[in-house]
Amino acid sequence: MFACRLPWWRSSATCKLWQSGRFLPWDRCQMLSIKGINTTVGQEQQASMQEKRVFEDLETPLARRETETLFQEQPETGNQYLEDTLLRSYLKTHLPPKVLEEVHQDLERFGNRLLTKIQPLSWECELNPPVFRQYDAWGRRVDHIHTCSAWRRMKEISAEEGLIAEAYERRYSNWSRLYQAVKLYLFSSSSGGFSCPLAMTDGAAKVIESLGIPGSLKNAFDRLTSRNPEKFWTSGQWMTERRGGSDVANGTETVARKQPDGTYRLYGFKWFTSAADSDVTLTLARIADAEGQCTQGSRGLSLFFLRVRDEEGKLNSIQVQRLKDKLGTRQMATAELWLQGARAELISEEGRGVAAISNMLNITRIHNVIGAVASMRRMISLSRDYARKRVAFGKLLKDHPLHMQTIARMEVQVRGAFLLLMEIVRLLGLAETNLASEQDQLLLRLLIPVAKLYTGKQASAVAVEAMESFGGQGYMEDTGLPVILRDTLVLSIWEGTTNILSLDVLRSLAKSQGQVMAAFLSAVQKKLELASGAEELSPGVQRTREAIGSLRQFMAAAGSEQALTMELAARDFSYSLARIYTGRAKTGTTEPWNGPSLSPSRWCNQELCPVAAESGRGSYGGGAALQDSALVFGNSRL
Repeated sequence: MFACRLPWWRSSATCKLWQSGRFLPWDRCQMLSIKGINTTVGQEQQASMQEKRVFEDLETPLARRETETLFQEQPETGNQYLEDTLLRSYLKTHLPPKVLEEVHQDLERFGNRLLTKIQPLSWECELNPPVFRQYDAWGRRVDHIHTCSAWRRMKEISAEEGLIAEAYERRYSNWSRLYQAVKLYLFSSSSGGFSCPLAMTDGAAKVIESLGIPGSLKNAFDRLTSRNPEKFWTSGQWMTERRGGSDVANGTETVARKQPDGTYRLYGFKWFTSAADSDVTLTLARIADAEGQCTQGSRGLSLFFLRVRDEEGKLNSIQVQRLKDKLGTRQMATAELWLQGARAELISEEGRGVAAISNMLNITRIHNVIGAVASMRRMISLSRDYARKRVAFGKLLKDHPLHMQTIARMEVQVRGAFLLLMEIVRLLGLAETNLASEQDQLLLRLLIPVAKLYTGKQASAVAVEAMESFGGQGYMEDTGLPVILRDTLVLSIWEGTTNILSLDVLRSLAKSQGQVMAAFLSAVQKKLELASGAEELSPGVQRTREAIGSLRQFMAAAGSEQALTMELAARDFSYSLARIYTGRAKTGTTEPWNGPSLSPSRWCNQELCPVAAESGRGSYGGGAALQDSALVFGNSRL
């Protein structure tokens, strides 16, 4: 954003703003920095007339200008579904005609509801974060977490829209999961943070379904997947404890003691519990034997289901220590909890808790990808609209080539992330309806951590870049833009950090004895063969093939190296998988790319196989780990 910063007493000085072959006087520069243009999509003539009026206003006497209000036109979006051409094109290309007809009508209606009803609630959630009241007026401990009416309304809307139910009713067979993901994608940036409890609710429902919906959990499953706001439950996911986040095998201290009636009492401290106002939760704990001893490591962990409150609304032998003071996602209550004999039900085999909860982690990681893609789309949509309204250096931002190049580069990122997301939920839909091949299932196992770690990083980068496109306004709290940035930054941390998931990618290769990698390479190769006949796709196809060759060479060389080499390469390796697979999706797509600047080959112009490039520079061998430590710690003792 242009702004001349000169003392008031130099108002007649010359400002170095070049326009039409000359520098403008300071007072005209000042007016350019404070005047906005009120224009919308397709109203270029109106924009031109308004721009003319702005420059006519520059002749207004200084005395009058000093009394005018500083203003800029607010960037706005319309119906998110109708404005998302890539989304609508994808659905038209992939969904069966009958499904598309029904889905299109519902999504258009939902887009209007988001615009007129739900977005205002989102801002209300931000302005009214949860409040923790530990004691009542008479000194009695109540541990009450108060949430605003808008947050509670979000829960009702989630049920009404079937944001969880849609995936489990399977009205559209294997396309039901994709349809649910699309609604969540549209909802995410307007949800006021409620996407997080929905992720855990979806994950809990998935775990219960994978267990065959035992009778004791039938009521819970029905409530978690209900469309009735009065019956709908949300779930937590209480895994993080004081000694660790992702390292649950060594960090979980919570103990479960069996009761005569077959239930268990849980004792422990949960360090980070998102959506602490949820109705139920799944959590890990170690079962104590008759002597009070517990098996350590992951083999000692079992999975439990518990109600957070009883029928009267009293906490289930749980004490709230405090609410977390977070950088973002302030709309949601995240708490530290003491479990002091909380009654729970064992729902996994004893010692198989990690395996049982893996279904929940897969779902919540996919939700994380949904949130990442949605936040990128939101920021770019606002940036694009602002470019049609904001005047700088004598013309609209959209008429500055460098500015549009910057937005176009962000657009390439969000389109790639969107296609990667759609591929994952398509595969999940096949798996949930027993239509997935063995290759589909292997691909899904690999792509979930790859997509989560990569899109989390993409979203943070795009949010920061997009904020810059608004100039100083992007830094103002009351614009709402900093909220999007803060809430986006957590996406590379939630559900496993980038390094944790990169190591998980390596584990998937090892546990499958290379089968997941074979499935990956086969899927990419098949798509490239289909795209090879299209001349406009040939540059992207060629670059993707070259990247595949480099990846094969790296893997062949790494096979003879020590495990440390692959660990050092894990992050770059995962990035390479994400970029190559997205390149495969783009070069094989029929989506409209609106001209050469956004053609599929644009994605392939970046380094598709960074792991090969870094390996060639010696980043993983020859004492690289010791060199890294020396660089970080200098001469201090390690």
